[in-house]
Amino acid sequence: MLLGSLQVQSPPTPLRKGWILGLACLAQFMVILDVSVVNIALPSIRSDLGFSAVDLQWIVNAYTLTFAGFLLLGGRAADLLGRQQVFVAGLVLFAAASLVGGLSSSQGMLVAARAVQGIGGAVVAPATLAIIATTFAEGQDRNRALAYWGAMGAVGGSTGNLLGGLITELLGWQWILFINIPVGVFGALGALRFIPRSTVTPASERHFDVTGALTVTAGLMLLTFAIVRTDVNGWGSPETLLVAAAGLALLVIFVFVERHARRPLVPLRIFRSRTLTAANTVVFTLGASAFAMWYFVSLYLQQVLGFSPIQAGLSFLPMTGAIICSSTFAGRLAARLGPGRLLAVGMTFIGIGMLLMTRISPTGSYAGDVLVPGVITTTGIGLAFVPATITAVAGVARSDSGLAGGLVNTARQVGGSLGLAVLATVATERTNALAGPGGIDAAALTGGFHRAFLVGAFIALAGAAIAAALLVRVPHPRAEPQRTTTEPAVGAAVSSER
Repeated sequence: MLLGSLQVQSPPTPLRKGWILGLACLAQFMVILDVSVVNIALPSIRSDLGFSAVDLQWIVNAYTLTFAGFLLLGGRAADLLGRQQVFVAGLVLFAAASLVGGLSSSQGMLVAARAVQGIGGAVVAPATLAIIATTFAEGQDRNRALAYWGAMGAVGGSTGNLLGGLITELLGWQWILFINIPVGVFGALGALRFIPRSTVTPASERHFDVTGALTVTAGLMLLTFAIVRTDVNGWGSPETLLVAAAGLALLVIFVFVERHARRPLVPLRIFRSRTLTAANTVVFTLGASAFAMWYFVSLYLQQVLGFSPIQAGLSFLPMTGAIICSSTFAGRLAARLGPGRLLAVGMTFIGIGMLLMTRISPTGSYAGDVLVPGVITTTGIGLAFVPATITAVAGVARSDSGLAGGLVNTARQVGGSLGLAVLATVATERTNALAGPGGIDAAALTGGFHRAFLVGAFIALAGAAIAAALLVRVPHPRAEPQRTTTEPAVGAAVSSER
C-alpha cells in the first residue's frame, strides 16, 4: 500500500515552491556529480596516496556500491522518519564524509569516506524525489518539476569530468570533496527554512529492512573485491573463489530475507513482470558499459596522451553536450518510436562508440581517437536514459511505480560498480601481459584499454539485443490528469512500502 493517507494541503506559494524545487535539484546534482567528478582526479590521487592501478577503482566503487545498496532503505526512511528530516540528515552526513575524504592521508581513509558519502547520497536522492512529489500537484505541475530534477541529475553526471578537471588542477584533488561541504550546509539550512516537516511514523509502526540493505551491500562488495583481486590471486585461486562464494551467499541470504521480511526493501513479486525484469537487465548493462567509458577515457587522456587534469576535463565538453542534446529529444522520440525501440537504439550507439574506442593509439590524438567515439557513446547514453526509466515502470501497477523507479537507479549503480570491476581487472591483466622489460609503457596501457572497451562494447550490444527482443512493444505512458491532492507516498520513489 502507499504510505500515509491522501492529504489535502494548502499549496505553498510559488516562491516557496521555487525554493523547494531548487534545493531538491541542487542536492540531486551534488549526489550524482560525485559519481563521476573523481574520474579526472584519479591519477593525482594515485600519485599522492599510492593506489595500485586496479585498486584505484575503489574510489569510484566505494561510493556507487553503498549508494546502490542503501538507496531503497533511504526511500523507506524518508517515508517513516519524515522527508525534510531525512533530507537534512542525509546532506549533513554527505558533507561530513566529504570533509573526511578531503583530509584523507591514506587509501583506507579515503575509500571509507567515499563509502559513507554513498550512504548519505542514498538517503538524499529518494528524499528529493519525495519532496517534489508532495509539493507539486500531480499532472503538468509535477511533471515539469520532475523534468528539472531529472535534468539536474543528467547534468551532474555528465559535467563531473569537466568540473573535476578544473578543480583538480586549480585547487587540488581534495577540493572535489571539499566543495560538497558548503553545498551540503546551504542545502540543509535551506531545507529547514523552506521545506515543511512531514509527519513522523510512530516508533511502534516503523519497519526497516536493515538486514536486507546490509546483506545486499556486503554481498556486492565482496563479489566486487573478489573480481578486482584476480590480478593478484587469479580467477581460479582459493582466495578468489572463497570471497566470491561469500558474496554470492550473502546475496542468496538477501533473497531469503526479502521473501520473509515484514516490509521488504524489494518485494520479489515485482519481478513477475517480464517487462520490468528485462528493463532492469538492460539498465544494468547501461551502467556496466557507460561508467567504464568515462573511467578509461579519463585515464587514457592523462596517462597516455599526457593531458593535464584541466585539459582532460575540457575535453569532455563535447560529450557533455551530446548527452544534454540527446536526452532533450529522448522523451519525444520515445513517444514516437516507442521507449523499447529507442532504448535499443541508445544501447547500440553505446556499443558502436566503445567498439570505435578500441582503435585508440598510444601515439594518437584527442581529435583523431577520442572525440568521435566519445560523442557517439554519450549520444547513446542520452538516448537510453529516459526510455530505460519509462520501460522499467511500464510493466508494473501504479502502486509499485515508485519501487520500480528505485530499482532502475539500483540496477544502474550496481551495473556500474560490477562492470567497472570486471573491465578494470581485464584492462590490468592485459596491460601486465603487454608490459616489456622496462615496465608498463603507453603501448601496454593502451592495449589494456583496448580490451576493456571491447568487453564494454559487447555488454552494451547485449543490452541492445535484450531491449530489441523483449521491450519493443512497451507503450509510452499517457500523461495523467492533474489532481488537487498530493500523495505522500511517491515518497519514496525508491521505497518498498507499497
